[in-house]
Amino acid sequence: MKSYISRIILGIFLLYTPILFAQNLSKSQFKVKGNCDMCKARIESTALKAGAKHAEYSVDSQTLTLDTGNSSPSTDDILKKVAEAGHDNEKFKASDTAYDALPGCCHYSRDIQPETVAGHEHHSKKENEFYVKGNCESCKARIEKAARNAGADSAEWNAEKQTVVLNFNPAKTSSDKILKNIADAGHDNEKYTASDTTYKGLPSCCLYDRDIPFGEANPKVHLEEASDSEHADHTSAENHGKDIEGVTVTGSKAATSLNKKEAGMVFNIDRKELLKAACCNLSESFETNATVDVSFSNAVTGTKQLKMLGLDQKYTSLTKGLLPEIRGLASAYGLNFIPGRWIESIQLTKGGSTVTNGYESITGQINTELLKNAEKPETSLNLFADFNGRAEANITSVSKINDQWSQTFLLHGNGTFGDTDMNYDSFLDRPKGTQVNAAYLLNYNDLEKSGFGSHFGINFIKDERTSGQIGFDKNVSQKEQALYGVGIDISRFQVWNKTGYVFKGKPYQSLGWMNQYIYHQQDSFFGLRNYSGQQHTYYSNLIFESILGNTNHKYKAGASFMYDDYDETYLTDQLKRNEIVPGAFAEYTLTGLKYTLVAGARIDFHNLAGTQFTPRLNFKYDITPQTIVRLSAGRGFRTANIFAESQQYFASNRSIQIIQNGGNIYGLKPEIAWNYGASLQQEFKLFGRKSTVVADFFRTDFKDQAMVDLDRSPQQLTFYNLEGKSFANSFQTQWDFTPFKNFDVRLAYKYYDVQADYLDGRRDVPFMAKNRGFVNLAYSTNKNEKGAFWSFDTTLNWVGKQRLPDTSTNPVEFQLPAHSESYAVLNAQISRNFNKKIRAYIGGENLTSYYQKNAIVDFKNPFGNYFDGGMVYAPIMKANLYIGVDVAF
Repeated sequence: MKSYISRIILGIFLLYTPILFAQNLSKSQFKVKGNCDMCKARIESTALKAGAKHAEYSVDSQTLTLDTGNSSPSTDDILKKVAEAGHDNEKFKASDTAYDALPGCCHYSRDIQPETVAGHEHHSKKENEFYVKGNCESCKARIEKAARNAGADSAEWNAEKQTVVLNFNPAKTSSDKILKNIADAGHDNEKYTASDTTYKGLPSCCLYDRDIPFGEANPKVHLEEASDSEHADHTSAENHGKDIEGVTVTGSKAATSLNKKEAGMVFNIDRKELLKAACCNLSESFETNATVDVSFSNAVTGTKQLKMLGLDQKYTSLTKGLLPEIRGLASAYGLNFIPGRWIESIQLTKGGSTVTNGYESITGQINTELLKNAEKPETSLNLFADFNGRAEANITSVSKINDQWSQTFLLHGNGTFGDTDMNYDSFLDRPKGTQVNAAYLLNYNDLEKSGFGSHFGINFIKDERTSGQIGFDKNVSQKEQALYGVGIDISRFQVWNKTGYVFKGKPYQSLGWMNQYIYHQQDSFFGLRNYSGQQHTYYSNLIFESILGNTNHKYKAGASFMYDDYDETYLTDQLKRNEIVPGAFAEYTLTGLKYTLVAGARIDFHNLAGTQFTPRLNFKYDITPQTIVRLSAGRGFRTANIFAESQQYFASNRSIQIIQNGGNIYGLKPEIAWNYGASLQQEFKLFGRKSTVVADFFRTDFKDQAMVDLDRSPQQLTFYNLEGKSFANSFQTQWDFTPFKNFDVRLAYKYYDVQADYLDGRRDVPFMAKNRGFVNLAYSTNKNEKGAFWSFDTTLNWVGKQRLPDTSTNPVEFQLPAHSESYAVLNAQISRNFNKKIRAYIGGENLTSYYQKNAIVDFKNPFGNYFDGGMVYAPIMKANLYIGVDVAF
């Protein structure tokens, strides 16, 4: 307990130490932009030359302290000279010429809104520029869309100025007509005032101050906070399959950001983040993210798995478009079925997620959104190859059919053809084979007129893999050849629809219905061990959303239905079952000036697991706009697919034993757990730029769990229900900052304490490092007039020692140590955007070339008693280089 307290104290210390750089402003202090010591010298010398008796500039607090004594120059005169030297300040803005003439290291971010530009008059409105009130990117999208719907050819709303610039043909429309339509959408402007009903119906973050005079600054502007998931929450549009207001708006937000508006810990990951690494599929989409741990789980099949909050991937809800995706028989290989180039964004939730998305989330949710939004038609081609025989190609095309309809074509193919064996054990380090993956998305958006929106999708996958010893022939029966082989063939088909309706005159009230069907077939063998499975899944979710009085009191209510038909064959045993789960849920959101409370509960009637009640709670309190505290608690349950989820151990000599206890799923009871969490998010200025530190602690307590016991015998894999305690404590602290322009740094430390009561006593869960460190550095050059620039990204993961399963009864030469070594893995990538259409990149994975030398136990005798390919705790391959190119048409 003392160690937990000391680590939490350490995290809080790290959280607040950098804030000591901040200084209070006095009457003689002024905001001045600058980056480095060179800026400091320039600003101070300019101020002294302009007549100041004393000048002291702080890069950290971005302030200039002036002492003019009794001399004649005013502070305005001095600040004007500072602006003429190239430095924006609260009184004057430097000219573009002066700013561009500064050295590259001095190019600060120009976000101050001074009273005037040095040498120029105060800003006055342009022709066809009108005052329109709003707060955020959701407001921006709504205002510009309302303008276009009223006949404007284009509209550009500026949050800082609180103005919209209109471009229109006077023969077809007028500024009055356009501004009237903007008011009807809820935004007061200099000619028309929105009705109280429409204004109150806006999302809470869009409720601008109606008392501020036109032309004055709006303190509620928060463009950087807009996010895909936030817009989804505003209108439930994503839940209902509709085009979200503002979803196509792109601001200058971070590639990965923690959403300050969400009650839960929701990280938004966009395409910019995904381009920092190879990102061939979803399993490789978190290499630059400190929250998710990714590792190989088998030395023969090359399978990758995610872990979050110290627990396996199966305890995280993995969805696509908020529809259940990687679960059931797809658990082992499903991460390979979502190509990285298809992904538009990812929303990662730590801890309990919303009850509207189901009951299976225990440690959190990872939701993937596919490409389906584009301001203009775009077709892209991606080609990728590594130096060890893997290649892939992606074609994506997003286009509008007309004003209401748009479509997306997605095509992916990959192949691994090389015999890669870097540890010389005669086994392939990764499978050979091919995948063909195709999807078509069709979107309908008529929200403004009829209120209807719909999204339709279809996806087909064929994946064939062969692994094992080099030279194994998949076309010859395993019984007829001496070489050990693995064959995994998967066919998968999905079709889904999400349809929604927004009630006329009530933008806060909507009804949505989601439906999905999945067919999944796997045929596989692992040496002489065969496993096949077929799954049919139908999922339906109906959601109604509205308010109680005003948008500070929102609620959702609905019903869901899940049907799973499983038919598995292991050796000669046939295992069939149907799971039928109708359910109902309700969720209430209370939004105050400084707090947000989301409380929900659902009840599900599972035909095999019985009636299950699932409450969840998320609370956020803004101590200040820069200091946020979050608390969460919730329950989740799931049925364990013990065969599909344990395939990493099939390439071994282990026999399977199930100690049944009267349950209805393989003789076992369902898994039930509670998750609790607390976090502190602190923002501050460092080097004159935004910096964020986040510290969080989560605990997961299992009330029941399907235990996977690898310790009873090295020749046995045993499943049974928990008798006693099983828990996971997770502590993480992360610091994101920008030392200078275009250079981002992310540092993180994670501590895990994951233990369980096995049949022979309490032990640490194997293959889980207690300590992990993370460093990510990203730098990009300035864009030139053609949009060309360089990007440099590198990530270092340090993994502490892990407990390994007990192999002490094996002969000495086949025994593993009690704990693994600690190790570090370095990934890096350099990319060049030649213009807005062409990008090339080259990178390397595991550049430290650390690999597990004993990845396969007794590899010389794969049909013997001691062979085991599932004892993997580190990378299997040494350094692997790759190249790629992206072309947009």
